[in-house]
Amino acid sequence: MKTYLFFFFLLLPAVFISAQESKLTESVKIKSAVLNEDINVAVYLPAGYETSNRNYPVLYLLHGLGDDQTGWVQFGDVQQIADKQISSGEAVPMIIVMPDAKRTFYVNNYDGSYKYEDFFIKELIPYIEKNYRARTEKEFRAVSGLSMGGYGSLLYSMHHPDLFTACYAMSAAVFTDDEIIKMDDDTFNDVFGFSGLFGKNKGKDRICKYYNENSILYLAANMPDGQKDKVRFYVDCGDDDFLFRGNSALHVMMREKNIPHEYRVKQGGHEWPYWRNALHEALKFVSQSFHR
Repeated sequence: MKTYLFFFFLLLPAVFISAQESKLTESVKIKSAVLNEDINVAVYLPAGYETSNRNYPVLYLLHGLGDDQTGWVQFGDVQQIADKQISSGEAVPMIIVMPDAKRTFYVNNYDGSYKYEDFFIKELIPYIEKNYRARTEKEFRAVSGLSMGGYGSLLYSMHHPDLFTACYAMSAAVFTDDEIIKMDDDTFNDVFGFSGLFGKNKGKDRICKYYNENSILYLAANMPDGQKDKVRFYVDCGDDDFLFRGNSALHVMMREKNIPHEYRVKQGGHEWPYWRNALHEALKFVSQSFHR
C-alpha cells in the first residue's frame, strides 16, 4: 500500500500541471447560416480553463491576407506568447478566438453576396459566448489583428463601438484615398480583391459611398463625438512597412479629430517577426482594458 501511495503522490504534480496547461484547437467548425457554409475557427483557452468555473475575457485576433485561422497559430506563436504573458502577469487569462476570414477584409461585400461582417457580429460572437465560458460584457471583449486583420479590427471597433472595449491594429491595411485612386487595376482587382468587395470602379470612382462606409480614414474623420472615447485604440506599424502612409494618415486624422489613441512606429517591416513582437504589446494593452 505504501508503494502505491508513493507513486500516486509522485504522479499528482504531473497531473495537476497537465490540467493547468493552455489548450489550442485549430479548427472548430461553426455552421454559418449567413454565409451558408462552415467557417473554421482556432480557439486558445488559457491554463486553468479546464479546471476552473470562472468566465474569461475574449480577444478576437484576426489574420492577414493569404492566411487563415491557423496563421497566428503556425507563424505567430500565439500559444507560446499568450502562455508567457499570462504566466508572467503581463496579460490576464483570456480566450483568444482566431476565425478564418479568407480574403474578405472582414467586410460585407458591396453586392451582399458574402456578408462576413454579419457572420462575425451575428453568429461568431454569440457562438463563442454560448459555447465557452466567455464574459459577455463589452468591457471584456477586444479585437486585434495584422494587415488585413488590422483593418478588420479597426473596422469592427468603429462600426460596433458598443461591442469592443479595445482595438490593437498591427500594420493595418489602411490606404489613403489617393493610393486607392492611383492603384493599378491588377493590384486593386487581383492582389487585394477590392473590386469584389467595394465595386468594379476605376480611378476616382472607387471612392464611392460603399467604399467610404468601410474606409477607416472616412470613419475616423466622421466619428461622432459621443463615440470617440468608447474604444481604446492602439495603432502600430513598422518603419519599413509599405502600409506606412495609411497608418500615418490615420494617426494624423485621429489627432485632428481628438480621438484618443496610442500610435507607435517601430523598427521593422510587413513580416512575422514584427507581428510576433507586437502581439506581446497587444496582449498587455487589451489586458489593461479588461482590468478596468
